[in-house]
Amino acid sequence: MKLHKNIKNFLNYFLGPLLFIWLSYSIFNQVKHQPNLEESWIRIKESFGGPMIFWFFSVILLMFVNWSLEAVKWKLLVQHIQPVSFIKSFRAVLSGVSFSVTTPNRVGEYLGRVLYMNEGNRLRVISLTILGSISQLIITLFFGFTGLLILKSRLIQTELHLSPTWINIVLTGGIATLLFLTLFYFRIAWLVKWIEKLPRISRFTYLINGLEKVNAALLVKLLSVSMIRYLVFVIQYYLLFRFFAVEVTWWQGFWVTAVVFFIMSVLPTVALFEIVQKVYVAREMFSIFTLNTLGVGFATTTIWFINLVVPAAIGSLLIVSLKIFKKGNEAN
Repeated sequence: MKLHKNIKNFLNYFLGPLLFIWLSYSIFNQVKHQPNLEESWIRIKESFGGPMIFWFFSVILLMFVNWSLEAVKWKLLVQHIQPVSFIKSFRAVLSGVSFSVTTPNRVGEYLGRVLYMNEGNRLRVISLTILGSISQLIITLFFGFTGLLILKSRLIQTELHLSPTWINIVLTGGIATLLFLTLFYFRIAWLVKWIEKLPRISRFTYLINGLEKVNAALLVKLLSVSMIRYLVFVIQYYLLFRFFAVEVTWWQGFWVTAVVFFIMSVLPTVALFEIVQKVYVAREMFSIFTLNTLGVGFATTTIWFINLVVPAAIGSLLIVSLKIFKKGNEAN
């Protein structure tokens, strides 16, 4: 335990901040030496005062669409445990975002959501919430690997110096992971029944028995909503690329963004610090199509602020008014 604690302290208080500083310096250095930096900066400032501002406000609107779709997913998942309205589900999702910003890989999101359930149901819906995250991960991995396959030759030929062997290893391992995860996803009810038969585990099966009632129709619905939500993410990025004068086509933007999403999904991170990693990854990946790293950085940072910081702020206000323990075991 002591070794584990020392490793944790090392990662939290030394390696994490060191990586943050190194990535920040690298991004600053690359932007500083960007060709036509002054011209790019002028075009970005002009966007805020011209008709392109429409794209900016469209991204803000799509943020609400994004989290509304996540609320629909969560509502579908928990309805057989405890029916909730869309408004309540939406509030739970935003509250989860406020918890997630300070936890590794946003695991605190589950805590924020379950506070809106009755006390006896809170632990039971955690497994269902995780299932919803898996549905989104499957979509992210699918498009990420497809994007990596499509961009493979371009990535090898650029200054990124990625070897064909390394890319093939990632593709092979990734496809195997995706197939396993998809099989696990669609056989989740069978897996729960198998686990219930194991000795010494039966007393904990109430935590996952809600998964038994998840059928194939619901799983397909979750994947469909996750797909639409994924497309909303990509559209947000493309609109901000237009706004910040990043000259990439829709095809280029879609597949490079897909690879960026994939890379960020497998990197351990804390939401408050992930923006530096995300800007670094996005800048490196989009460098195969554009020299405007300043615009890429602005677009990525703006997406992070609109999709994460703003919802987290709203969610924190909702939590303030939430009565965690009420008479009759009702959540607000």
